[in-house]
Amino acid sequence: MTLHIRFYRADDFGPVTRLWRRAREVATPELTARMGYSFAMDQAHFSGHIVASCDLWVVEKDGVVVAFMGIKKDFIDYLYVDPDHHRQGIGQFLLEHARDLSHDHLWLYTHVANHMARAFYEKNGFVAEKFGLSPAPENEPDVEYHWHHSS
Repeated sequence: MTLHIRFYRADDFGPVTRLWRRAREVATPELTARMGYSFAMDQAHFSGHIVASCDLWVVEKDGVVVAFMGIKKDFIDYLYVDPDHHRQGIGQFLLEHARDLSHDHLWLYTHVANHMARAFYEKNGFVAEKFGLSPAPENEPDVEYHWHHSS
């Protein structure tokens, strides 16, 4: 398996938005169904918000896009791996890259109901520090995780 990480390019839009939707459908199917976001709405949010507000990194495995991460300084806003490629070390590969970018501290939010993400982050040294609600329109219970470099 050959993993390659690089900056997001405009021609990644289709593969990355499809991957993002599929990953959310697998991780939180009830929330995804309840919110009723169409794929067109996902695409609009991705191009209008995510691309504009994050440094985006894409992981390719043997030339195919299998994951992406949106990060703002030490805040991981988005980290998604294609469900067909779960449990292959790709998420950890992205976290290692995030740690290279922000050596001392990383933080993020995930939904309380996203048990896969929570287990993944906890396995990788993140600690739940705060519980709250995600912003509207979701208004879902969420958890704030932090990772600190230990010397």
